[in-house]
Amino acid sequence: MSASENEVSEKMPSVALQRFSWGVLGYFIATILWGTVVRATGSGAGCGEHWPLCNGTVMQTAPSVQTMIEFAHRITSGLDGVLILVLLVWTFRGTGKGHLARWVAAASVFFTITEGALGALLVKLGYTAQSHAPMRAPFLALHLANTLMLVAVIAMTAHMLGRTAGYKWRELRLTAPVGTTVGMLAVMVVGITGSMAALGDTLFPPSSLAEGIKQDFSGDSEWLLRWRWTHPTVAIVASIFLIWLLIRAARRGGPWDNRALSGFVVALLALQYVLGALDVWLLAPVWMQVAHLLGADVTWSALVVLTARLTLLPRE
Repeated sequence: MSASENEVSEKMPSVALQRFSWGVLGYFIATILWGTVVRATGSGAGCGEHWPLCNGTVMQTAPSVQTMIEFAHRITSGLDGVLILVLLVWTFRGTGKGHLARWVAAASVFFTITEGALGALLVKLGYTAQSHAPMRAPFLALHLANTLMLVAVIAMTAHMLGRTAGYKWRELRLTAPVGTTVGMLAVMVVGITGSMAALGDTLFPPSSLAEGIKQDFSGDSEWLLRWRWTHPTVAIVASIFLIWLLIRAARRGGPWDNRALSGFVVALLALQYVLGALDVWLLAPVWMQVAHLLGADVTWSALVVLTARLTLLPRE
C-alpha cells in the first residue's frame, strides 16, 4: 500500500463530525419526546389517515391544535431523516475504509426508513388518538423497539467516531457478548412495556391512584391495564444486568476510564425510578410522561456507549 493510500485508510474523523453526530442523537431524542406529546394528547389523528400529506394537503387552513401538534411532529421527523443522511455521507467522507462508524451510520439510515414506515402504518391503519384496535399495542411495541434500535445505532456512530483505537473489526476483541446481548434486550423490553403502560394511561386514564391500582388487578379491566405491572417488574429484573454491567465497569481497567460514565448511569437509573414513581403517583400527566421518557432515552444512550466500551475492546 502506498503512503497516500494508507493515509486515506487511516483518516480520522474531525471534531466537527463527532459533535454533529451527538447533535443528531440529541435532535432525534427531542423528536421522540414530541411523539410522546402527540400520543398523550390524542393528536395522532390530527392529520386524518393521510400520510405523508396532512389531511390530504401540504398547507393547512385553520388547523386544529391536534393537527398542528401532529403536523409539527411529521416535519421534525422528516428533518431528522435529512440529518441522518448527512451524518452517513459525512461519516463516509470523514473516515477511512473499514471504520465501524460507517457500519452503524448505515444502520441508522435503515432504522430511519423502518421508523418512517411503521409510523406511516400506524396512521394509515388508524392506530392513533383514542383507537382501541387490538393490533394498536403490538404495532406500537414494534415501533418503539425500532426507535430504541435507532437511538442505539446513532449513539454507537457517535461513540465510534470518537474512538482513537478499536474502531475497525480486525482491531476488536469481544468480551461477554452473550450476557451483554441478553441484558440489553431486557432493557429494551423495559422500554417497550413502559410504552404499553403509557398507552393504557392515555386510553383509560384513572381518576385516582386507588382506581389505577384497582384497574391493574380487576378482571374486568382492559388487558393493557392488567399488564401495567409488567413494566416495573421487568425493570427490576433488568436491574440485575445493570448491576453486573456496572460492577464490570468498576473492575475493568481497559483502554478507557469508565468511572465517570458509570456514575452517570447510576444517577440516571436512580432518577428513572423516582420519575417512574412520580408518574404513577401523579396519574401520568403529559409533562411527567415526557420527563420520564427523556430520562429513559438518555439512560439507554449512556448504556449503549458503556456496553460498547466494555464489550468491543481494542486488541492488545
